[in-house]
Amino acid sequence: MASTTGDRILTLDVIRGIAVMGILSVNIVGMAMIEDAYFYPPAYGFHSAGDKLMWALNSIFVDGRFRALFSILFGASLTLVVTRAIEAGKKGWQVHYPRMIALLLFGCIHYYVLWWGDILINYALVGMIAYAFWRLKPPLLVLAAVVAFGFSYVPPVVFGLTEIHKIAEGMKPDATPELKAKAQRAFAQITPSAAEIAKDKHEHHSLAAHVSAATTGDAALEPWQSVYGYGIETLGFMLLGIAGFKSGFLTGAWSRRSYTIVAVTCLGGDLLIQTYAVYASLKADFDPFTFMPWTRIYLNPLHAVGAFGYAALIMLVFNQRSAVSDSFAAVGRAAFTNYLGSTLIGTMLFYGTFGGLYGQLSRGQVWLFVPVIWAAMLLWSKPWLDRYNYGPFEWAWRSLARWKLQAMRKRLPEPALAEA
Repeated sequence: MASTTGDRILTLDVIRGIAVMGILSVNIVGMAMIEDAYFYPPAYGFHSAGDKLMWALNSIFVDGRFRALFSILFGASLTLVVTRAIEAGKKGWQVHYPRMIALLLFGCIHYYVLWWGDILINYALVGMIAYAFWRLKPPLLVLAAVVAFGFSYVPPVVFGLTEIHKIAEGMKPDATPELKAKAQRAFAQITPSAAEIAKDKHEHHSLAAHVSAATTGDAALEPWQSVYGYGIETLGFMLLGIAGFKSGFLTGAWSRRSYTIVAVTCLGGDLLIQTYAVYASLKADFDPFTFMPWTRIYLNPLHAVGAFGYAALIMLVFNQRSAVSDSFAAVGRAAFTNYLGSTLIGTMLFYGTFGGLYGQLSRGQVWLFVPVIWAAMLLWSKPWLDRYNYGPFEWAWRSLARWKLQAMRKRLPEPALAEA
């Protein structure tokens, strides 16, 4: 089933393109309204049936899985870049680490200047660690990923559920004053006060306000602390990506029957459980004792499962060249530009310096921008890449990593000599 275009692998580009589009579906909420609403919908802008519908659809089909898929593709790309560097007579680390350092620079600009939801710093730092594993064979990579997931998922189960139980005890009428106080503090952290909402809005009334907030106090350290937070999970995804590339799964080398089995079992099982989690949360009216365990603990191990299910489904649907697959592949080839471009659009729409819509729209209303931005990704990416070698930010990343300006415009084919 494998299909390539020049030095590109079609399946990798298509998956990457769909992943970056899916990520926007979730990220738009973090760009448009207060940060707490990103993690607990009732915290802000969550009143109508449309708000609940968009949350439910994102929760069932998108949340966690497309970030995992993007991270898995990062591991696959790491392997591809390093392998080709070695084939060209270079040392892998001489190519890989300059790329990560350049990515780190972009991530710092993204986080400190534009948006708190940056993941590039995490990718750059974790990518430096993932390089140590890239020579391992797929079985050992999968084993290492499982260990990473264990460190990431087991502590929340052990300690998180214990804390939730203590908070539940503190809600009982006969609870001690100490337990009641602890429960009240926990609920205060889930639902922001009027003062906290006002502070959050103030930090987005201009770019200067955001820069000031992002570079002050604990906020300045958050992206760096992510390495021993969700960075452990990211490492697991990257290792699975390396294994998926080496095994041929991500390059379309498996049989249709194998991809069908993976899609049905992984994606089918994931969507069933995600649907039940949404049902349970809606039925409990987003009671934190139901919502938090499901969204912050129980569903996390399914991120990789669902991601591979989506990858298998994409392999089945887009395994051959076509106008549609080429369009999604172009979005994937320019994924870095499309990711950063989405943030730039969000900044223009929501920050007070520009559109000023931050905190003015509900969750469902905010999502209406997503199809428009998706259309923009699909409309610009292929025509641009028909004329140029890279997306604008891909060109800047490669030029910075190689410390040399790369050729942007494609060479026109040499005119054929007229026959005598």
